[in-house]
Amino acid sequence: MSKEQEVLRKPEWLKIKLNTNENYKDLKKMMRTGSLHTVCEEARCPNIHECWAVRRTATFMILGDTCTRACRFCAVKTGLPTELDWQEPERVADSVVQMNLKHVVVTAVARDDLKDGGSAVFAETVRAIRRKNPFTSIEVLPSDMGGIYENLEALMNAKPDILNHNIETVRRLTPRVRARATYERSLEFLRRAKEINPNIPTKSSLMIGLGETKEEILETMDDLRANHVDIMTIGQYLQPTKKHLPVVKYYHPDEFQEFKEIALKKGFSHCEAGPLVRSSYHADEQVNEATKRKQMLADEKAKEA
Repeated sequence: MSKEQEVLRKPEWLKIKLNTNENYKDLKKMMRTGSLHTVCEEARCPNIHECWAVRRTATFMILGDTCTRACRFCAVKTGLPTELDWQEPERVADSVVQMNLKHVVVTAVARDDLKDGGSAVFAETVRAIRRKNPFTSIEVLPSDMGGIYENLEALMNAKPDILNHNIETVRRLTPRVRARATYERSLEFLRRAKEINPNIPTKSSLMIGLGETKEEILETMDDLRANHVDIMTIGQYLQPTKKHLPVVKYYHPDEFQEFKEIALKKGFSHCEAGPLVRSSYHADEQVNEATKRKQMLADEKAKEA
């Protein structure tokens, strides 16, 4: 058996507590009734029981449930998507009202079949949430939308509170891990978002355990900072099915803590790092902590001046 085929035993710190209380059941019913999709379910997120049952939060996935890409780490269904559902933005906004969310994350499948990459529906979802929930902060997590500037501009013009786009893995592993997306295009996407609106914080996520080196992780941090990314999350890659890439290494929580400390020293306003951390994990807290740290650094600079 090759090293790649070996199945690593999952360590104790990755064991998940299942919780199907009333909050969990209510949210599941709400999603089905509203014909809504969540990345929590579609991507088999390990935090679904904590987020749904305890925190009563969810990450909405728009533009359908079928992705045009077949990334080797992702459990979301791949195929030919159906036509656009222009009522989806209103349904998402209504659900945000029902859940009484202070912060909402909206992601989407990649829609390479669409010239605009789905940016029109994405932007309308932001506007619908803003109309019905004026005090809710909105975080968007799009694909690179083909790397087309106009698509990103259309989304940014809707003025989300945070633009999140995941780099996913290190430069060397990108061709093997991601489908169609490229490392440089993701960096360019994040940089351009900042150029369009410097006041909107940007965020990106890195999953580790796919065979990258520590030096490559630090290089990715530097590349994100060089493109003015404000917030970073780092989590453990978990193999969703036997058809997906195997886990090469399980990082210890102490290693994640070290990466978090390094990231903050490199200038990120906030870094969430841990075995079960995902891009939208405790997203509301990430925003608050990033804002506090940014203000603290600004105050320190003012004192030195």
